[in-house]
Amino acid sequence: MTSNETLVLTGMSGAGRSTVAHALEDLGWYVVDNLPPALLPALVGKGTGSQGKEYAVVVDVRGGHFFDELTAALAELKKNGSAYRLVFLDATDQALVQRFESTRRPHPLQGGDRIVDGIARERAKLEEVRAECDVAIDTTNLNVHQLEKRIGEIFGGGKIQGIRINVLSFGYKYGIPVDSDLVLDCRFIPNPHWIPELRPLTGLTTQVSEKVLGSEGVSEFVKDYVALINSMVPGYMNEGKKYVTISVGCTGGKHRSVAIAEEIARQLSSNDRSAYATHRDVGRE
Repeated sequence: MTSNETLVLTGMSGAGRSTVAHALEDLGWYVVDNLPPALLPALVGKGTGSQGKEYAVVVDVRGGHFFDELTAALAELKKNGSAYRLVFLDATDQALVQRFESTRRPHPLQGGDRIVDGIARERAKLEEVRAECDVAIDTTNLNVHQLEKRIGEIFGGGKIQGIRINVLSFGYKYGIPVDSDLVLDCRFIPNPHWIPELRPLTGLTTQVSEKVLGSEGVSEFVKDYVALINSMVPGYMNEGKKYVTISVGCTGGKHRSVAIAEEIARQLSSNDRSAYATHRDVGRE
């Protein structure tokens, strides 16, 4: 991030905003929690936080009717040319219900109705903001420690030069990650699952990686895909997009997608670009 850029953190209740706020504080950010949106333009105008720290501002529906001012506040920031990045935390309805039930706390918009009713109201209220976000993070399958790690990967570097690319492997049978910017299907590659000696291994091992990358046409496929991403990066930069998630899927997210994600990340890395691979579903089987 540039030195005068502020992080605006919002998203679904129960999706992990408190965890992210604490993780950012641990990384040295100055975090302002539950700020009325109308105060955003004045805060963002300051550019940096206390003692030169980066600002992160948490805005959510706990603010009641004040939250309805968020869209107008973001529009004012754009009009003023203020540097900010909007981060949206999301999770499936099922995951959110389970989290609220486990804590025995009501949803902020639940009222006298069910938890799912509160979630539905919040999704409708956040629909426009979700469409404008710069970074979306799906926390459905992340525990607290995994979410903290993801935040460290994205924002731990403080001032980011160039663009950061997360190549995320996943299994289709567990669902496509909602925070995907691009989705790549590698189920056309022969599956190591059907080779007994490779079945218990993952795409992080040399044996599986060599098998996957050595399959007919795969090296050319990866090369062409990396070339496509390289052609898109200047456009992303021109549009101010500094973080991209490329989701790479196979059936179970254990063999093919993992090996391909690692190789794509390796080829995309350069002196002015940070590319790294993460693996959502390794270990789920």
